[in-house]
Amino acid sequence: MMIKKLTKLGNSHAVLIDRAVLDLLKIDVDTPIELTTNGNQLILSPIRDDDRFKKALVETNELHAETFKRLAEQGR
Repeated sequence: MMIKKLTKLGNSHAVLIDRAVLDLLKIDVDTPIELTTNGNQLILSPIRDDDRFKKALVETNELHAETFKRLAEQGR
C-alpha cells in the first residue's frame, strides 16, 4: 500500500505517481487514463486500444441485440 497526498497544481490538485508504479503498469505521459469512482474510491485505469474495442463491442451488442437476433434467424 502506498499513501499519497494531493499536490496543488494551478487551480487543480494532482496525485503524483512514482516511476516504479508507472513502469509496472506500462504507463507513460501518452497513455490515456480513465478516471472512475464507485462513490468511495477513485479508480485510475490505463486505456489500451484493445480495451476500447472490447467496450465498443459490448455496447454495440447490447444496443443492437434484437437486430442481431433477427438477422441470425433470417440466415437460417
